[in-house]
Amino acid sequence: MTTAPSPSRRAFFRGALSGRAEERGWHHVDGLAAGAGDVFWAGWADEQGVFVIGDEGAIFHFDGREWHRQAAPAPVPLHAVWGTARDRLWAVGWMGLILSHDGTDWHQVRGCVVGGNGKYTAAPENTPLFAIDGLPDGRAWAVGDRGLILHFDGAAWIEEASGTRAHLRCVTCLDDGRVLAAGSDGTVLERATDGSWARRDCSVASNFTAVLPLGAHTVLLAGGRYFVDANGFRGDLVLYGPDGARRLFDGQAFTRFRALAYHGDAIITVGDGGKIHRIDDLRLRQVASGTQHDLLGIVGLPGNEAMIVGDFGTVLVGAEAALSTFAPAVATGEAPSRWQAMPSGTDRQLWGLWADRDGGSLYACGEEGTVLTLDRGRWEALPPPGNLGVHALERAPDGGLLAAGQLGEIHHFDGTTWRKQFDLLMDITLLSLWSDGQGSLVAAGDEGLVLSWDGADWHRMPSGTRSALFGLWGLDAEHLLAVGDFGLVLRWNGRTWDSFNAGTEHFLFDVWGRGLDDIYVVGLSGTIGHFNGQRWTITPARARKDLLAVVGTQASVVTVGANGIAMVHEQGGWALDETGHAEGLRTIAVGQDGCFYAAGDGGLILRRDPVGGDQ
Repeated sequence: MTTAPSPSRRAFFRGALSGRAEERGWHHVDGLAAGAGDVFWAGWADEQGVFVIGDEGAIFHFDGREWHRQAAPAPVPLHAVWGTARDRLWAVGWMGLILSHDGTDWHQVRGCVVGGNGKYTAAPENTPLFAIDGLPDGRAWAVGDRGLILHFDGAAWIEEASGTRAHLRCVTCLDDGRVLAAGSDGTVLERATDGSWARRDCSVASNFTAVLPLGAHTVLLAGGRYFVDANGFRGDLVLYGPDGARRLFDGQAFTRFRALAYHGDAIITVGDGGKIHRIDDLRLRQVASGTQHDLLGIVGLPGNEAMIVGDFGTVLVGAEAALSTFAPAVATGEAPSRWQAMPSGTDRQLWGLWADRDGGSLYACGEEGTVLTLDRGRWEALPPPGNLGVHALERAPDGGLLAAGQLGEIHHFDGTTWRKQFDLLMDITLLSLWSDGQGSLVAAGDEGLVLSWDGADWHRMPSGTRSALFGLWGLDAEHLLAVGDFGLVLRWNGRTWDSFNAGTEHFLFDVWGRGLDDIYVVGLSGTIGHFNGQRWTITPARARKDLLAVVGTQASVVTVGANGIAMVHEQGGWALDETGHAEGLRTIAVGQDGCFYAAGDGGLILRRDPVGGDQ
């Protein structure tokens, strides 16, 4: 049952906060061996320690001195945890998994049913669970997809008829014995004291993810809705009581809310984009979080501290004073961006950027033959090579400029005029160009097309695939990679193209590396992969938006993509890098000045100062 936390003389992280709470507010917890790919959803604490749970069956325990990872019976995401004591603790998650903790170990009680083929089956018992809450006597309720409600009666978990197929994402037990559950499309269910569930009217059709009791008959609901015009989620806070639902703070725009909790004398909310808000006396103020990662859960700690967990292994802790460290007012409602827009002189979609590091020139290309060059800090248009789209640029062996794109055409620019150098005479688009700077040139594109330059003409190379190839990167003429549809990676060894399994089936849109033992690929739904010379590691999709281009320096790597997303990798981890723009970014390059340049929809070109050690 969710109630305001009681004070305690013990504070687990008091030493870490001492002298810094007022200055920094929330800060990252040290000593937890989480990686950038980890996602934490929830946690639980008592006087003896703290549990944090998340994806891939992650369970971490802090015993008051250090963190330890505990063994999970099944490697599936764990979404919620509740209990009356550490030897009467429950965790629920994906594939209907229910775990119990006996004070020492975790045991599988339900879910994760495996069929004869060794894979999880479509059995009703495998319906995902997302939330759990209970009463001091040990009775509990867990909810999940397709209206699933399970009741623990003190002896066993029993399914209760919900009367809905809506996905349920939160549940809370009220002081008078009633239970409230909520979820998609404004679904609110109430369990009467006789054990029957009934749907209650709700005029706000939000997807609720959190619920917090405010009094005998009123709760606060939080969640968000997807809006096509905004190309994303907007958050909702809803006061729900006997008189129905009322959306709070209606004149303000929020990112999606994920969790609610009491913290000291206030209520806090956490959500997408690192947003933390404080609510007291029906006032809402944003609190500085120090992160842009999605925040997914709140854990009340002894001593009126709180822990916040989320994407990219984020674990923050703050004392009550952390709620007084307010975020600076920004006119847009978003964090200030390190990216600055540059006038491009065009509203055409831009597909390619190419930096001539030897000559110091920077070029952009795109729709309807658009080719731009950066001249003394200003983008200027070059004569178009035609009216077809240009997807890639590269230096020609004679010092000229090459442009490749639609209909398999390659054009050569000598500084004054363009001439057509190659025409495939087929409706196949060339999407990428690569050169070693020593005369070797390769082009790749749709339907597995690969072309090579022999010094006099372009010739088709057998690639062994009919799938699209979106990006090229190479160390030299005998070590080249191409990436494409359904996780395809092709490797050129100087003689043939061979498949190089990256361990993902998501489309891969670009590839870049520092060497053969340090290569990055990016793609669909936030896919990021890294090759260390021995094996590929795929970072779980945390960005959620498609990543379309990647480039780097010796100190950092930057990737950009749909809806203006940008991410930076430095000092061992990935972090979101707010651009302040919603237009898609389709290409990125590093100029001779060390600055990052990204370009995309509507002629947008952004410039970012060097990252970290690149200065």
